[in-house]
Amino acid sequence: MSSDPLPETSANGHARRDFAAVRAEFDLPVGFPPAVLAEAEDAVARISQLNGDREDATGIPVVTIDPPGARDLDQAMCVERLSHGYRVRYAIADLGAFVTPGGAIDRAATARGQTLYLPDGTVPLHPPVLSERAASLLPGEVRPAVLWTVDTDADGNPVDVDVRRALVRSAGRFDYQGVAKGFARGEVHPSLAALPEFGALRRRRAAERGAIELQLPEQEITSDGNGGWRLALRLRTDIDAFNAEISLLTGMCAAQLMLEAGVGILRTVVEAGDDALGLLRQSARALGIDWPDGIAVADVLGALDPAQPESLAFYADSTRLLRGAGYTAFDGRAPDASSHAGIGGPYAHVTAPIRRLVDRYATEVCLAVCAGTEVPEWARAGLAELPSAMGVSDALAAKVERACLAQVESWVLAGRVGETFDAVVLRSGGEQAEVLISDPPVLASCDGTGLAEGQRVTVRLTAVDTTARTVTLEPVP
Repeated sequence: MSSDPLPETSANGHARRDFAAVRAEFDLPVGFPPAVLAEAEDAVARISQLNGDREDATGIPVVTIDPPGARDLDQAMCVERLSHGYRVRYAIADLGAFVTPGGAIDRAATARGQTLYLPDGTVPLHPPVLSERAASLLPGEVRPAVLWTVDTDADGNPVDVDVRRALVRSAGRFDYQGVAKGFARGEVHPSLAALPEFGALRRRRAAERGAIELQLPEQEITSDGNGGWRLALRLRTDIDAFNAEISLLTGMCAAQLMLEAGVGILRTVVEAGDDALGLLRQSARALGIDWPDGIAVADVLGALDPAQPESLAFYADSTRLLRGAGYTAFDGRAPDASSHAGIGGPYAHVTAPIRRLVDRYATEVCLAVCAGTEVPEWARAGLAELPSAMGVSDALAAKVERACLAQVESWVLAGRVGETFDAVVLRSGGEQAEVLISDPPVLASCDGTGLAEGQRVTVRLTAVDTTARTVTLEPVP
């Protein structure tokens, strides 16, 4: 998504609804200080010097898959079949080529933590001259990158991992829908031809690890073309899942490198306790979902039909298993708790350095470990502060996302007070329930008296406040 704000009026001259109130509420920064912009421009001007002695990997036909309109392209891939397995080449934008440790860009990125995405533009982690141009893996452009090469066996298990700095040139830019349509027509870029086969293998390995995959549809905000906004539900497609598996594989390989070296930073989620699993079993019984003894929750989730209301309710309840997400930094020995419960093993963030601060640090550790050299002192010294910085940033990102959704929900329902809507109860208990309206897809609270999770209900809109970003619903008997 572009960092440039949308114009104040739409093409037909109507006033454009923006998210200035959300930006003001959370005191989001506007632009970058002159020193940061100057340092970024200087880095771009000196990139040939900053690249250093890199491997020329421009002959590898890596391609990107991103949402339409995205300009901050972090990742490009090429998946090949080998005689005894697969080779995954994953090029990641190398922000280390542009960012001077302790410099103005570094200090600004440390304060922000990650890019924040709002419907009318982003609050980027790095200046757009880097994030959307010089560092972005745009098609046809030679870019500095960190190139991961992962060879696997025939079952998709990694057997050899290499990571090094290189120069790459993206051979194509695609979006999820376009790739899916291409596969349906039998027209696909050669670098992606093996992706469905390999992605399916990795998904089977994830199920064996006990990875917890929640197929809750995502609310998505899009422009209506007239200065307003509309809501849609975005279901996860196979291409989404296969693309994610490449990133997950890379993150798991990175975690293993750092654990073996005894230094690094992991993305961790603690395993759910017996109490949480017991409550989830109660939910399954109430929803009529079969969960035989001895069957892992991952297998139960994988067997559900995402289109069914009881499945949606069970997915919502299953989020209790993924609480306590954070980052675990370590230096000297591997940490006692190193696993990510949602993934079913150790995992690290290394694939989105344009958009996330921690990835640049973890990448430097992996490069040093793989090369057999010392971890740069600046990276090693900064590890201990990252869990707190990223925790604050994650919390802010979640609040901003929810505020934007609440704002659009109130806008699309304004003027419809008194109307009734079909909905599904996702959570219930006590006096309040959480329901998902089907059209427009609004997630809101409702009087929960007598409502059961997974139940299809009719709700009436009784009030809307676009300033407070609230909607009030009541069930129709």
